[in-house]
Amino acid sequence: MPPPGWTLSGGIFDLDGLRAQLSTFERETEQPGFWSDASSAQKRMKEIAALKARIEPVERLEKSLTEIRDLRGLLESGPDEETEAEVLKMEAKLLEELDRVEITTLLNGRYDAGDAILEIGAGAGGTEACDWARMLLRMYSRWAERKRFEFQILSETPGEVTGYRNVTCRVSGPFAYGSLRSEHGVHRLVRISPFDAGSRRHTSFAMVSVTPVVEESEVAIRQEDLKIDTYRSSGAGGQHVNKTESAVRITHLPTGVVVTCQTERSQHQNRASAMTILASRLAELEQHKSEQTLRQLRGEMTSADWGSQIRSYVMQPYTLVKDQRTGFETGNVLAVLDGEIDEFIAAYLRSPASKTA
Repeated sequence: MPPPGWTLSGGIFDLDGLRAQLSTFERETEQPGFWSDASSAQKRMKEIAALKARIEPVERLEKSLTEIRDLRGLLESGPDEETEAEVLKMEAKLLEELDRVEITTLLNGRYDAGDAILEIGAGAGGTEACDWARMLLRMYSRWAERKRFEFQILSETPGEVTGYRNVTCRVSGPFAYGSLRSEHGVHRLVRISPFDAGSRRHTSFAMVSVTPVVEESEVAIRQEDLKIDTYRSSGAGGQHVNKTESAVRITHLPTGVVVTCQTERSQHQNRASAMTILASRLAELEQHKSEQTLRQLRGEMTSADWGSQIRSYVMQPYTLVKDQRTGFETGNVLAVLDGEIDEFIAAYLRSPASKTA
């Protein structure tokens, strides 16, 4: 059995410390009045879920390792082909689980365990770029579905012909931000255009921006610094969406940060979601001290073009997805576009690039 503080990828996984913290948090939930402050209680419940997401895989590893050792002990007393085959299967599964646990140990940033705000903006490429933004939205929603994460579109600006000029989403689940921060940057697509009558090859770009969800209570936001506008939603929601001024646009005057939300049915719900996005952006802005630094980290929309991509998805004249930061690549483009991006995430988290993000 691994010792209480065992090493993975050069880091120490303090299992006993995590268990103690989980026990403390769970005792808090049993106290009278725990739910009197719903916001604080919900935050604590998310922290409990994140701790369990770290602890439970390691406990499964410990159990599997004990079972394997017991079976190996039986084999020492006499060979048995069926038992040997079972042990080999268990060892292979153990290595797979160990790989997943290793990735979890790398998700140790301040906001890594929490939710993420995901923004996708069409870059150079016109209609093609808008369609590429749509394809990326589907890729991330499929990834979230596989993880059993909640995926909510908060705001969308449709393209003139198809897809999106810009779309903003919230991804909620354990380590959503820690995983998705690997996707931050320019994504490049090469394919035969379905919009080109001559069936020529086109290159499109889209900017993916990922910020951690920071609750409004964690950031000092003065109401007098806000300019709040309401308007009719332009998305493809239901009958209610386009008939009332339920959409909200909030401008933070000191920084010029603008956020919108339009997909909820009520103006109140849209305002609450927009304030969460604003708090997240202001927290990131504060962390990096200046808007200029923030733009460098997030990437300008105008930089979503040649030479700036972090990853290329090539569908013609060959099939290849390659991450320029890590060198990781695969020829199964369709699987990646269907949400199978965990290997890219793992390669990034193991790379030096993740330490400077």
